[in-house]
Amino acid sequence: MKNIEFRKRMIRACGSDKSAQNDIRVLCSNDILFWWNTFLFTYDPRLSASVVPMVTYEFQDDAVSQINDSIGVSDLVISKSRDMGASWMLVGVFLWRWLFKDGQSFLLVSRNEDYVDKAGNPKSLYWKIDFIMKHLPGWMLPQFSRTKLRLSNHANGSTIDGESTTGDVARGDRRTAIGLDEFAAFDTDAGYRALAATRDATNSRIFNSTPNGTNNAFHSVAQNEEIPQLRLHWNLHPKKAEGLYYEGDKARSPWYDREVKRCGSPVEVAQELDISFGASQQVFFDLNLLAKYQSKFVRAPYVRGEIEFDEKANDVHFVQEPRGRLKMWAHPDPLGEMPSDRSYVMGVDIATGTGSSNSCLSVVDRKTREKVAEFATPNMRPDQLAKYSVAMARWLKDQYGRPALICWEAAGPGRIFGDVIVELGHREIWFRHKEGTAVKKTGDMMGWIPTRESKLTLFGNYRRQLFSESFINRSREALTECSEIVYMPGGGIEHTRSVSSRDSSGARLNHGDRATADALVCMAVGYEGNRASPKPRVIPGSMIYRRKQQQEAKRKATKW
Repeated sequence: MKNIEFRKRMIRACGSDKSAQNDIRVLCSNDILFWWNTFLFTYDPRLSASVVPMVTYEFQDDAVSQINDSIGVSDLVISKSRDMGASWMLVGVFLWRWLFKDGQSFLLVSRNEDYVDKAGNPKSLYWKIDFIMKHLPGWMLPQFSRTKLRLSNHANGSTIDGESTTGDVARGDRRTAIGLDEFAAFDTDAGYRALAATRDATNSRIFNSTPNGTNNAFHSVAQNEEIPQLRLHWNLHPKKAEGLYYEGDKARSPWYDREVKRCGSPVEVAQELDISFGASQQVFFDLNLLAKYQSKFVRAPYVRGEIEFDEKANDVHFVQEPRGRLKMWAHPDPLGEMPSDRSYVMGVDIATGTGSSNSCLSVVDRKTREKVAEFATPNMRPDQLAKYSVAMARWLKDQYGRPALICWEAAGPGRIFGDVIVELGHREIWFRHKEGTAVKKTGDMMGWIPTRESKLTLFGNYRRQLFSESFINRSREALTECSEIVYMPGGGIEHTRSVSSRDSSGARLNHGDRATADALVCMAVGYEGNRASPKPRVIPGSMIYRRKQQQEAKRKATKW
């Protein structure tokens, strides 16, 4: 093998020649891939010779470079098929910088301490570091100390520490980079705590994992388009991709077909091979269809702002603000008014207003069936939200001066919301049908009540309207929430209660509030209630007026 012969020549050339060693050390410090392919070894017990040179494939060259380039600059998400060498690449990049860069401070995190540092455990991250260092030439190693969960370079002051997710990992810490390995395997709460705790500790968090459904923090960061994404699919690996072919859009190969037979279930195939978040958990919205829908319809808001109004939710006007909470996919006129030749419907999901989750409004133009506005805030009490909703409904009046129809979730804080809606004199309200009636008639019960069956019906209707494109939703955040709604063991559906540290509204928790508001407005958009249009006023002397006079005269003449 040419690489082995090259390595031998390098070792012989350096020998005890200090000048040659210094020259090679400089080359290594300037080129991580030269260092990697000249001196690194890896461990694979499946091979007859378990210690093998770590020779990178082209996709690994790109991955190592991208990991290294992200340090000090940005976070990075590595979504991978199994056995792509990602953990080795992560620790290898950290170790290279530990050797050749001054004052570097790294932290390696895994779901428990044994996966961070346990003697004799090849799954341990520090075991990999120890293995690499053991096979480096002695002249390349500085004076260092190695203790439990710590590696210190005494020559340049660089360190690599380790922690598990127990407690608030890295909170109050300062690091050059933090590597979170197999992040999807972290307990849900621990993963979200780690997200929150590490945010201010470093500019560079490396999230490395195979998927494990959508109910975890790894799915959240993998869906965040503000974070650079590195996808290591098995078909990038030359040996695994030999004989590559496709069934529709799905890549396959003889290696893949053998692995599918060895996997215990389709969920395992999705998780370990296909990098499929949705198929590795039973999600309610088909993620492939959702991705296609997003690519077709998602747009940045055309304008953002706030509505201002008086104590009685009157005298309403729109004020444009670049960071306003109200996002618009329609253009108010120069006076801040919306087109009055339309009819609007509003769906409202109501939170307590304590900052833990969002209250959300979603507004649809009944004529075009497009979502034209979205409002989200974590810090508005239900009574305040009701006043805001009424003011907004009055701002969205139609050509007859009627405000928008409002539909809300009536349980919990929705009761306070509903009382204030009525007190303010708003009458364009969605009423639910009385249960147990053979014929659907409008009842006197305001708002929607969530039950297992009603949630399935509500979101089933929303899903149908979304994928049939009879409802156009341009909000990226709202559609991302759809991807996090999953089937529960009891047969119902729930949002995965993901922590959204980058939620523009500032909410600490995200319970699918935008998705619920969208589902409510989809349910209400076909509801007429008592909204029959008033008869147009006939102007005396007009052609219609004269025609009606003639018809009335003819009717009287015929009658007599």
